[in-house]
Amino acid sequence: MEEDLFQLKQLPVVKFRRTGESSRSDEDGISGEHEVQIEGVRTELEPVELGDGAAVPKEFANPTDDTFMVEDAVEAIGFGKFQWKLSVITGLAWANAMEMMILSILAPQLHCEWRLPSWQVALLTSVVFVGMMSSSTLWGNISDQYGRRTGLKISVLWTLYYGILSGFAPIYSWILVLRGLVGFGIGGVPQSVTLYAEFLPMKARAKCILLIEVFWALGTVFEVLLAVVVMPTLGWRWLLILSALPLLLFAGLCFWLPESARYDVLSGNQEKALATLKRIATENGAPMPLGKLVISRQEDRGKMRDLFTPHFRWTTLLLWFIWFSNAFSYYGLVLLTTELFQAGDVCSISSRRQEVKAKCSLTCEYLTEEDYTDLLWTTLSEFPGVLVTLWIIDRIGRKKTMALSFLVFSFCSLLLFLCVGRNVLTVLLFIARAFISGGFQAAYVYTPEVYPTATRALGLGTCSGMARVGALITPFIAQVMLESSVYLTLVVYSGCCLLAALASCFLPIETKGRGLQESSHKEWGQEMVGRGSHSPG
Repeated sequence: MEEDLFQLKQLPVVKFRRTGESSRSDEDGISGEHEVQIEGVRTELEPVELGDGAAVPKEFANPTDDTFMVEDAVEAIGFGKFQWKLSVITGLAWANAMEMMILSILAPQLHCEWRLPSWQVALLTSVVFVGMMSSSTLWGNISDQYGRRTGLKISVLWTLYYGILSGFAPIYSWILVLRGLVGFGIGGVPQSVTLYAEFLPMKARAKCILLIEVFWALGTVFEVLLAVVVMPTLGWRWLLILSALPLLLFAGLCFWLPESARYDVLSGNQEKALATLKRIATENGAPMPLGKLVISRQEDRGKMRDLFTPHFRWTTLLLWFIWFSNAFSYYGLVLLTTELFQAGDVCSISSRRQEVKAKCSLTCEYLTEEDYTDLLWTTLSEFPGVLVTLWIIDRIGRKKTMALSFLVFSFCSLLLFLCVGRNVLTVLLFIARAFISGGFQAAYVYTPEVYPTATRALGLGTCSGMARVGALITPFIAQVMLESSVYLTLVVYSGCCLLAALASCFLPIETKGRGLQESSHKEWGQEMVGRGSHSPG
């Protein structure tokens, strides 16, 4: 069959005109027109008009040449009502940021109510990241083996169940275990980006994934506002239960969520993939491409060795370090912000540390209204990061966007060496957090684009796992090392981001303006630059 298609492609293309004349293809038209008079054929052809939405008659289609891939169908259908619905549903899963933001609210409350020492309070945060780190690769493997929707639904329902259950924890050991299980479920929520990206046309992909990140910021803001209302009256248990509401809403809407057509084609389920594409075309009011859906070569899915093939070895290693640096710096800045605000500036931290050492480690301080206000303003700084990244990512590319974000964060970290006032300190911290969150968002755009369908979920899962390693380590830098030397702490974060900026520049593949790769057996970009232009070979 492939040999027949190859021979057909070598034949000159003949275009039949209304007058009965013909000419070769446009490429041959450069050397002159070749007119062909066909005897026995009526020279006057009647035009055929089709009604709105009517299908092209089969006699006008070439069954041996009219084929299309999922990428072609997604591009032809475009962005419409289906993608808007998917954006909202995916965003509800991404609003699990509430489960992360609650850590900064729950820790001081339990410290006072259960008289916990500081190391046990810190362990409540660490155990969530341990759960996320241990499960990220597993959820990626499940999504590649059994489907993106399957992996996402199980992880969200898992997080919902143990999130509500943790509100009934009677003692410290119970809540420690339950929050660890919540972290285990959160490790699979980033797979929503994989599912979402595979339904987006190329031009809208970066903008839409970045806008999904807005749900993360909205989740953190909603958590702070919810805490202001719930904590003084109902307490932390009701806060844990009510914080699971977005995931409960997502679980109720899961029946509408389709499986990725790219995954179905890769797993050999052509009919299901075609039905999904027709459903999207119907909802968007767009026509389906003519011809037959091409089935990609079936491959082993979710294999770790595929991340280290010659085409992806350096990409995987560099991305792991980039994701590590993103989480290491982002959560480190969150921890440093509280310390710097309480001290006033970097130069005041040393004197403040001497006063703190004289206090008992069990000194109880509940969060005040001013503390909640500071948390809210700090969280709002992520919205400018989304806007800046949204503006530059399609102009300068994914790699340069990540490199720029790391460089700005590193520069702001070095400026913190100066004994500036609180206002300037606030500006520097907000700029640093805006850009490091923007770098995180750019990584979420780049990673699903660079890996083929067979390993896309696993690649994102392993990167997310490396990010959790950085989140685990950063408390020892932002809190423990800070007690010894604040300047050394800032140098560590600044140096890490400088190396991450270099790693971003050395990534071998730029995905700007490219489609998603279907098969790992082709050179990267072979089927993605555009199916309208074919090389002579």
